[in-house]
Amino acid sequence: MKNFLVGIDFSKGSIKALEYALMLSNYIDSRIVMLYVDKPIPTESIYANVTANYRTELHKRFEQLMNEFQPKLKDISRLEYKITTGKVYEELANYAKKNDIDYVFAGTHGISGYEEMWIGSNANRIVSISPCPVFTISQTYEVHDRIRSILLPIDSTVETTDKLPWAIEIAKYSNAEIHIFGAYITELSTIKNKVDKNVVMIKNELEKENIKFKSFKKSITNYTSDLISYIEDNNIDLAIIMTEQENRSRNVLLGQFAMQMINHCPVPVLSVHQDDKFSSK
Repeated sequence: MKNFLVGIDFSKGSIKALEYALMLSNYIDSRIVMLYVDKPIPTESIYANVTANYRTELHKRFEQLMNEFQPKLKDISRLEYKITTGKVYEELANYAKKNDIDYVFAGTHGISGYEEMWIGSNANRIVSISPCPVFTISQTYEVHDRIRSILLPIDSTVETTDKLPWAIEIAKYSNAEIHIFGAYITELSTIKNKVDKNVVMIKNELEKENIKFKSFKKSITNYTSDLISYIEDNNIDLAIIMTEQENRSRNVLLGQFAMQMINHCPVPVLSVHQDDKFSSK
């Protein structure tokens, strides 16, 4: 059984993230934890009584979510919630580390008013320091019944193939087709050859796993816009990318490509870090 962690602030984006986790749980037996991160308020604060009432209201809202979504889960999967205090991205990362979380889910936009834009404004930081892969889902995305197609962009780096185990897992569970996008970011033959070599390796592994796939190669001028165009033209349901970080222990922010994909991709993005450890449990 997999462990899913969903950042919840009751915004549209975070509810979409929950819906997406629930959809995946229909194919991947899972325990889903909704985590709400509250701001710390000193006990001597004049707002202490207000805070107590606020927490009571939080529990009521979570019970409403439980009543709405628990019946949609398979019998073996389960849904629960936790409330903690601190910074959103730090608390999600800490909970994920301590509880053997396999995937974190976060909305990419929040709303103003009753709830602050905590999850949406923190999506990039959540991806930056999470100890496991992170799904980011736009609040405007319509969650489907399953994932039918997955985009796997491949470049000339050694790390580009590190995301393959997660792509294989999701494709197997949902019977999805993987689209291998070989991206030529230069016309140098030595670099193109590295891309070709990585694509061949991916193909071989997918054939071994009996997973459907397509392969496409292109010289690109803008990585993000070219991938998004391919996603829109080919009805892709999920994009899986590698982050460009070198040191998450120092809370290094995401590189430009990963940040642009998370913020602008019309479909969910699964961001995998180079040091993520795949578990087949």
